[in-house]
Amino acid sequence: MYISKSIREIGLIAAVGLCSILLFSCKHSAEVKHDTMGETFKDAFKDKFYIGVAINRRQALQKNEKETTLIKQYFNSISPENDLKWENIHPSQGIYNFDPADSYVKTGTESGMFIIGHTLVWHSQTPDWVFTDEQENLLTREELLNRMKDHIDTVVSRYKGKIKGWDVVNEALNEDGSLRDSKWRTIIGDDYIEKAFEFAHAADPEAELYYNDYNLYKTEKRSGAIKIVNSLKEKGIPIKAVGEQGHYNLDRASLQDIEATIQDFIKAGVNVNFTELDVSVLPEANADATADVANSEAYKEDLNPYVEGLPAEVEDRLAQRYGSIFKLFVKYEKHIDRVTFWGLSDADTWLNNWPVRGRTNYPLPFNRDYTLKKEVAKAILDAAK
Repeated sequence: MYISKSIREIGLIAAVGLCSILLFSCKHSAEVKHDTMGETFKDAFKDKFYIGVAINRRQALQKNEKETTLIKQYFNSISPENDLKWENIHPSQGIYNFDPADSYVKTGTESGMFIIGHTLVWHSQTPDWVFTDEQENLLTREELLNRMKDHIDTVVSRYKGKIKGWDVVNEALNEDGSLRDSKWRTIIGDDYIEKAFEFAHAADPEAELYYNDYNLYKTEKRSGAIKIVNSLKEKGIPIKAVGEQGHYNLDRASLQDIEATIQDFIKAGVNVNFTELDVSVLPEANADATADVANSEAYKEDLNPYVEGLPAEVEDRLAQRYGSIFKLFVKYEKHIDRVTFWGLSDADTWLNNWPVRGRTNYPLPFNRDYTLKKEVAKAILDAAK
């Protein structure tokens, strides 16, 4: 059949126009797909506390546009997963690797976020050279104090006025509330914690300083953290808040225990932040319920039941759990400065590989494809009301 040139041209133009409309529609739908709730976490809680997220190096470098958009849209505080830990930023004596941390700080600064420094003094992810001389002999107390001070001065001063809060000391306690026998403690003594806070305050007097640990919902361990707080306060050393990491699961850490944690730190004269929040949906791999990164358990199939996807009934339990926890946070909003999820999505969570490598966990509000778990998000947003 013969079709005139003009008609063919009209048809071609119409087809191109339709394709353009469809492409725009698809693109627009993709851009707003994650925002179907109408309100984001940071907006919902803007008058209560910061809503933060821990970001990895790829996200700090803004390599993925979708990730970058979600981070900026949903959160107003960021924490670095690894790039401010000693082994990454100060891998060798006299050698600092600032580039990744600079990118992290730049990402937060561009979006006007409350930027967290994590962490200055920790027994883990600290290179062995920190504690030894050139002959690999352990340093003296004064030598290690000087090394600690040099590190804190250098790192904190570099980001003075940009990083607003520092996890000065991380995970210094055993489960019974006693001080962990780390090399920091065995070489320097119990006052290594006080010294770290002194050095951090001197490097940036305006920065908020925190002690950070897991399982503070347990009475014995919390009592150890309160002793640290009291000791610092008695000596006039500033501490703004204690960070309860909040690595929970669907059952562990009752609401009563979490509330008691908040109340006890209020009595101690500090705020309590929830700094590494996630809720595992998988079976416990050990009876200790510890969040020590050194812990490792063997893979068993019964410890990884949701390889094909999260059942709806389990996701409902996760939503109920998050809703209950956030309602508690709102109840004590005057004493909580920040709630931070430890990872952007289920694809990023450390719980896929800890304490059992190769599991499929679902502990965060965003799925692996960066879409929201709608019921989880709704429960969190409803708590703000």
